[in-house]
Amino acid sequence: MGLRCLGSLPAPPPPPPVDVDLARVRPERLAKALASAAPDTVVNCAGATGGDAVTLAEVNARGPAVLCAALCEAAPAARLVHLGSAAEYGPGTPDTPVTESAATRPVGPYGATKLAGTVAVTASGLDAVVLRVGNPVGPGAPSTGLPGRIAALLREAGPDPEAVLRLGDLSAYRDFVDVRDVARAVVLAATAPGPLPPVLNLGGGRAVPVRDLVRGLAGLAGFRGRIEEGTAGSARSARVSWQCSDISAAEEALGWRPAHSLHDALAALWEGGRTP
Repeated sequence: MGLRCLGSLPAPPPPPPVDVDLARVRPERLAKALASAAPDTVVNCAGATGGDAVTLAEVNARGPAVLCAALCEAAPAARLVHLGSAAEYGPGTPDTPVTESAATRPVGPYGATKLAGTVAVTASGLDAVVLRVGNPVGPGAPSTGLPGRIAALLREAGPDPEAVLRLGDLSAYRDFVDVRDVARAVVLAATAPGPLPPVLNLGGGRAVPVRDLVRGLAGLAGFRGRIEEGTAGSARSARVSWQCSDISAAEEALGWRPAHSLHDALAALWEGGRTP
């Protein structure tokens, strides 16, 4: 019997992409697509950060539930890595980083629907881990989030010394994390041997005033105008004035620590949106 060197065989073509909307797809249809793809790992980055409560619930709560149901039927041995949000915790206590065992007390539809998605994942019985991400910063930041919105305003203002940025209250503290560090954690979670803890925090590991983020971006943009800070901010900022995650569990389980500073993340955000 002859032997064939497997290394000489052409690589099989990748499965065709499956275009589905987790907010509306039926679990049985998604299960068929997953069975055809036969995945050993699934990463769910789908989510909505803005919109009304119905939209948030469809994407952030129904989506993960449908995905878990389909995986249980079609690929029950696959690992699921799901991106959650630190907004699931709700208000933090100043100078006390929150651990994964802390009570979850989201203050609005976004955090509540993300928490519902986390519950769907952790209760599914799958080999799954939820990465609870702090406030991500980096290229491609959407305008629905503060970093992306500030970057857009600075690009619009340009170098005009008479420009004025009128913003809300910037006194809240947030735990910012570079999107490249988040991506690295996803890879580590997808490839780590053995079961992982059901939830792992991802963040920069320190609480930073939102004001510092705005000033840092303004400096990178060469902004020469004036920043006017009001007394009224978003409703969430008023109710969640301080937030910071304890990231020691991610280091223990994945060997992960953030490699990029907030300045690195802001520089990548600003450069990523520059017109060639």
